[in-house]
Amino acid sequence: MKEDLVLPAPREAVTGGAGEPLLVVEGLTKHFPVQGGFPIRRTVGAVQAVDGIDLTVNVGESFGLVGESGCGKSTTGRLITRLLEPTGGTISYRGQDISHAGRKQLAPIRSEIQMIFQDPYSSLNPRQTVGKIISGPMEINGIEPDGGREKRVRELLEIVGLNPEHYNRFPHEFSGGQRQRIGVARALALEPKLIVADEPVSALDVSIQAQVVNLLKKVQQDLGIAFLFIAHDLAVVRHFSHRVAVMYLGKIIEVGDRTSIYTRPRHPYTHALLSAVPEVDLTDAGAGRRERIRLAGDVPSPIAPPSGCRFRTRCWKAQDKCAAEEPPLIRLSGNHDGHLTACHFPEEPTIEGREEDIVLDPALAALEEDAERQ
Repeated sequence: MKEDLVLPAPREAVTGGAGEPLLVVEGLTKHFPVQGGFPIRRTVGAVQAVDGIDLTVNVGESFGLVGESGCGKSTTGRLITRLLEPTGGTISYRGQDISHAGRKQLAPIRSEIQMIFQDPYSSLNPRQTVGKIISGPMEINGIEPDGGREKRVRELLEIVGLNPEHYNRFPHEFSGGQRQRIGVARALALEPKLIVADEPVSALDVSIQAQVVNLLKKVQQDLGIAFLFIAHDLAVVRHFSHRVAVMYLGKIIEVGDRTSIYTRPRHPYTHALLSAVPEVDLTDAGAGRRERIRLAGDVPSPIAPPSGCRFRTRCWKAQDKCAAEEPPLIRLSGNHDGHLTACHFPEEPTIEGREEDIVLDPALAALEEDAERQ
């Protein structure tokens, strides 16, 4: 980055210090109606994509949201940016309820909440040049930076590691990683306070993912922008986020700082997720062995989720109470401040290997038994 390159001032310097709530979500719900019947189409059910979640993102904080595909992560991001209308609950931004705000009410807030989409190609208009794509938000919001929009766009291109001379090129002339950098530059054009990054590196090659993640981390640190980082890659989230929430079938089942979540998880599902992360073991055999958990079946249908705890159908600790009562998201004894877990029978706060692996898949268990006999 050149010495004469000017970065915008961190916005929290004007609105408050780090650690103060920026975005507060309470009881957020989104149900998509399911149509059926013939010849008259009528609503016969609902997909409970997001079903009553609570989360808080502080000023300048990077907040990670992880979970399996289909758990409602992306829907949550689109609800927060008001690309989708929530079915219930509240979304408060800087103390203002924007849950059902109209276009006029959202107009001054739109520039402060931006989104980076998963697919870096389909989110860019193929008929527009890079300069037009990045300057578009400034034109819509009537922003005229010092020196003009073109100068600001070239500065943004340099900030995200692209050549300012690419101003007149089209999206198809760039690689996937470069397109995602264009998406980041567009998100930065309005100097936002909050960026929702929806799987920003999942569509990229592994060799490019680290570059984009490091770029986002540098932007977050230099500009003091808060991030809601949505991903299923636990290693990426751990590298980027200050706090992490684990989501399963429309519910947040555990939340805490990254060290607590990754080294002292309490919910069985979080244990299962962490046991699936590939890791090279350079220690002596048997020393520091991580637990291994392999679940049976798939995530239940969000149209008819299980009663009580939604993870109970795949949980090795499930009891009758799990089906009768939904566990609240609370702080358990032994947890650090801010580490909340929704489980009636939580696991021990460790990821060390057990005496026996947990294998719930009958077919996989049968294969392993046959292998041992041979």
